[in-house]
Amino acid sequence: MTTEGGLAEIPADREAFLKLAQYPLIKHTDMESEMRQEAVEICAGAVEKYCQPGVEDAEKASQLIKESMDKKFGAPWNVVTGSYYSFEITAEVKHLLYVFIGGATAVVVWKSQ
Repeated sequence: MTTEGGLAEIPADREAFLKLAQYPLIKHTDMESEMRQEAVEICAGAVEKYCQPGVEDAEKASQLIKESMDKKFGAPWNVVTGSYYSFEITAEVKHLLYVFIGGATAVVVWKSQ
């Protein structure tokens, strides 16, 4: 499923796209590599648990991510999980992650003072 330029071809139907988009896509981050890897794992686990078709509960996913990040990296962390939103935030340097999981669910995680 590649085009002449070597780029992945986007499937026409939603189900095929979601199968292709199984891996987290980091849109923006300034986190150190180790923190980023752990944060993506935390976010992916919460989204897989709470944001699947028929079981969509972004509030619980956000709560799980926040509690895990607070415990792992010290408080206070902030989280927004869902689809179709925009944001403008102020975050501590090296404490911001914006990632898409499963193709349509976005997670923004940041630490503030």
